[in-house]
Amino acid sequence: MQKISVVTAVFNREATIADALHSVAAQDYPDVEHVIQDGGSKDGTLAVITREARSEVRVESARDSGIYDGINKGVARATGEIIGLMHSDDYFANSQVLSRVAEAMQNPDIDGVYGDLDYVAANDTTRVVRKWRSGKYQAAKLRRGWMPPHPTLYLRREVFERWGLYDTSFRISADYDAMLRYLVQGQIRLAYVPEVFIKMRTGGESNASLKKIIQKSCEDYRAIRSNQVGGAGTLILKNLSKLPQFH
Repeated sequence: MQKISVVTAVFNREATIADALHSVAAQDYPDVEHVIQDGGSKDGTLAVITREARSEVRVESARDSGIYDGINKGVARATGEIIGLMHSDDYFANSQVLSRVAEAMQNPDIDGVYGDLDYVAANDTTRVVRKWRSGKYQAAKLRRGWMPPHPTLYLRREVFERWGLYDTSFRISADYDAMLRYLVQGQIRLAYVPEVFIKMRTGGESNASLKKIIQKSCEDYRAIRSNQVGGAGTLILKNLSKLPQFH
């Protein structure tokens, strides 16, 4: 049985971190490691973690230079053969998600697995505001701005070891850059499970303000160009592809 490490980088999320903790704890897959990397929270986040986390949850608190630095630290501490992320505002759609990940990863020809994602209203998580149904991966889709929902992605440890962690020069789009790097340079093979893996609250960092939206577009464009998957047209298609997901 392969151990699955779930990495949570968190900073000042006392209102939502308990949901993430409970969600991981509720998974029916028996060999799960939850690695929490706190960035030196100033609110009650650590108190919530201390109160709500199971004893086997591995917590470290240290200042970092941003979320991707925190994620990198967490991934470096992870000991599982399979590694994925649980952001501090997110939670699993059900208790069988990691069992589905493990089932797909039994295929030795597969380097990673991803599923679908629902965006839910921050003030009412029963209300789905956007459905991200990514479909099967095809290399040609990258030029059309396609990417798998990053919070649903689980990768073998070897992917990180061979192709690197998240580039912290990207403040918002390091996940997009990393996925393009793994898919284009690494030629990794992904399995798609057509089920909702993750519920994500709206109001993330990339959409916090017009300035952030512009910054994200600039970083997305840099990732597209540096990984040689297209140009401005790819960026436009990436943004347009989100419109049918809203309802």
